[in-house]
Amino acid sequence: MDALRAARTVFHSEADFQHAFAWAVHRLDNEVQVRLEVRQEEKAYLDLLCFGPKGRTAIEFKYFTARWDGVDPRTGEQFQLRHHGAPDLARLGFVVDITRLERFCQSGAAAMNGLAVLLTNDRGMWSPPAGYRLTRDGEFRLHEGRRLRGRLRWGTEGSYRVANQSDLLGDYPLTWRDFARLNGGNGEFRWLAVQVDQVKPTTADVVGA
Repeated sequence: MDALRAARTVFHSEADFQHAFAWAVHRLDNEVQVRLEVRQEEKAYLDLLCFGPKGRTAIEFKYFTARWDGVDPRTGEQFQLRHHGAPDLARLGFVVDITRLERFCQSGAAAMNGLAVLLTNDRGMWSPPAGYRLTRDGEFRLHEGRRLRGRLRWGTEGSYRVANQSDLLGDYPLTWRDFARLNGGNGEFRWLAVQVDQVKPTTADVVGA
């Protein structure tokens, strides 16, 4: 991410972010091969697979934006980022990426670890909620200092949606990092990364799930 932001500070889309990240990885070490949209199983594709002499890493990306108009000081490009809205679904999507990576890393024939990356200029993603209010994504919050682990339920007491439930094998403390500070409202971009190791579930994990 440090190498990436030296070249670019903002992206047109999630696909643009993925491609730029892959190119930055390959430039850092040309022995690392990068492949986008790699099929893992029936109807399941991985955003990016990096592989080389040192191993294999599966990477999933999320690029969630708030409205921002401006110029990338690195490239001189004009941007008009739209407001995505639905931050609850963005949080859900990021946690789903982690569960997918856990599954991919366990089921692969070759040893592989994973990385879930979220880049955003929506400060609500990294800021703790103001006050206490029950929301359906309460267990999926991603603010600074949270830990994601165990069973995460979507909904409120008495009305949980099982289809959106996530059962995590790992324990993931969340730390946000600065990416760019650009002019104008919503000009602060930060990123979050969660590393997923190849952890086999214990008997207790299976029974709990």
